[in-house]
Amino acid sequence: NYKPCATNVGLLSGICLIVGTMIGSGIFISPKAVLLFSGAVGPCLLIWAFCGVLATLGALCYAELGTMITKSGGEYSYLMEAFGPIVAYLYSWTTIMVLKPSSLAIITLSFAEYSSSPFYPGCTPPLVVTKCLSAAAIILIVSVNCLSVKLASYVQNIFTLAKLLIILVIIVAGIVMLAKGNTENLSNAFVGTSSSFGAIGLAFYNVLWAYGGWNQLNFITEELKQPSRNLPLAILIAIPLVSVCYVLVNVAYFTVMTASELLLSPAVALTFGDRVLYPVSWIVPLFVVFSTFGSANGSCFTAGRLAYVSGREGHMVKILSYISLKRYSPAPALMFNGFLALIYIIPADINTLINYFSFAQWVFYGLTALGLIVMRFTRKELHRPVKVPIVIPGLIVLVSFYLVLAPIIDKPEMEYLYCAVFIFSGLLLYYPFVYRKVNWACKLMRPITMHLQLLMEVVPPDKTE
Repeated sequence: NYKPCATNVGLLSGICLIVGTMIGSGIFISPKAVLLFSGAVGPCLLIWAFCGVLATLGALCYAELGTMITKSGGEYSYLMEAFGPIVAYLYSWTTIMVLKPSSLAIITLSFAEYSSSPFYPGCTPPLVVTKCLSAAAIILIVSVNCLSVKLASYVQNIFTLAKLLIILVIIVAGIVMLAKGNTENLSNAFVGTSSSFGAIGLAFYNVLWAYGGWNQLNFITEELKQPSRNLPLAILIAIPLVSVCYVLVNVAYFTVMTASELLLSPAVALTFGDRVLYPVSWIVPLFVVFSTFGSANGSCFTAGRLAYVSGREGHMVKILSYISLKRYSPAPALMFNGFLALIYIIPADINTLINYFSFAQWVFYGLTALGLIVMRFTRKELHRPVKVPIVIPGLIVLVSFYLVLAPIIDKPEMEYLYCAVFIFSGLLLYYPFVYRKVNWACKLMRPITMHLQLLMEVVPPDKTE
């Protein structure tokens, strides 16, 4: 089959995709949520560090999977090989319809809030302004990704360098404050530590939201130059880099803010900038805008590939697997993700949606790690350029199921049941339209596919070679 934009992504672009997608608005916003749930500075920093190790171990499992199964689509391709089409379909159904587009919507809403706040000093920007800016950002990002993969890759590289620059500024400022003796907030760091089983789990959720993106390169394996070399190398460079940055940035925050001040701050990075970087504190919101835009671009870039691969395998409508005849990009899949993201910015608050669906994401992370263990016994013949100790995927499985069960046990709510019902409701579509391929559905979709194909100037992947 044709590989969209074949081998356009090198090592540097791979590193920038991981770093650029991981570092969004989380490190500038979520520290206060982590502190709230963990209860003290010490556990807060330990959770940030531990999640960095966890993300690195999880990504090493994905390095083995990505070099063993050299297909794009991330977890979808691995679950297909390990457990068959039903589990892979449920993953693609949940991720394509909810997780990916709602994540893009949340990131662009953060972008809109930060970019509009200077025009509304002393008050929150009107909701209609942030939503319109968010919609404009989604349309712009989707357009860039549809027009050129190289352009999207260049945008990702530039914005990744910009966000690393502001993080470096914050870290250096924090080191200067430590050198001046501002260490009182870091003493007695474990006083007030939370002992709640569920609260610690929620703290992990908030940190792991900031670490989200460590698996992004696996979504574009077919487009990566020398994947057996560049995939593990990009992971081993990018994720420890992000982990070190996150921990040092949090240490920098605590050099100028007490725990209570950090909890009261509407945007931690902005408060830090006002106290340490004045009169050039305006660079912080500017670079946060760059950071969120780059993260949204990376999210869109990989989400389109998942929809493309799922459509190619027959688990989504066929048009999603088509390629732009002129641009060689999976334009229909990218547009579909953007369209859903535009829908998700309409509700007043979609953060609640993400919180409840996070448990679903970790179910699939755990199943993917379990699939790696299963394939050690069922697919021994597969070549493994990278092979991690089996204890690592075992640890990821255990942590994943802790993160799934802890919030439910600590505070059971009906919303978790609704999420589970939505996930399994995909089977109602799977049986008639994917497994049985009923004739009337094929007849209905044929003219729709043809007209969309003519409108968007796209063709099936095997027609572009």
